[in-house]
Amino acid sequence: MERRLLLASSNAGKLRELRELLVPLGWEALAPADVGLAGVSVVEGGRSYLENATLKAVAYLRASGLPALADDSGIEVDVLGGGPGVLSARFGGHRARSDHERCELLLRRMRGVPPTRRGARFRAVVVLALPGGRTVVREGSVEGRITPHPRGGSGFGYDPVFELPDGRTMAEVGGEKQRISHRARALSAMMEALEALDEPDTPDAGDRRPGR
Repeated sequence: MERRLLLASSNAGKLRELRELLVPLGWEALAPADVGLAGVSVVEGGRSYLENATLKAVAYLRASGLPALADDSGIEVDVLGGGPGVLSARFGGHRARSDHERCELLLRRMRGVPPTRRGARFRAVVVLALPGGRTVVREGSVEGRITPHPRGGSGFGYDPVFELPDGRTMAEVGGEKQRISHRARALSAMMEALEALDEPDTPDAGDRRPGR
């Protein structure tokens, strides 16, 4: 029997990726709009991915009564001291309202930085909030570097400017992203806990430690 899980996000790109990862595993992955919660707004004011993901997951659990899965993620650039990090979606403030504008702003900040110093990583923290107040946390990351120019037509966010060790940007890998991305790795680590929802007394269901 298909199991229902609420995805605590209004980001179309994230919803698409999460659904593609969960549906083959037997989950009915619901968007907030599917359960009448399109108007729910969560202020992501946390100082870490974990804080923001937990805020979202718990808010949607309380609003729906369904297990809720949320992620917070960002790009961390070495020469920017790990920034924009948790502020990735708000990088540039009102001056950068779209993914394209945020990528362009990042490239301007990186202008003149040699290839050997353009190291970066995508990082994601996924939080599963369960009825009864339990939460499960898992994390995933992928290493790479910032390109001089955007490349590729798939993905979203900073994908066109993030180059993997094999030379392709995340926007050039197509469907393979569902296996190698930071979000895919975090969600893969979460699968054991998701399967344990059928066994409510299992110890892992209440594990709040960051995953592998």
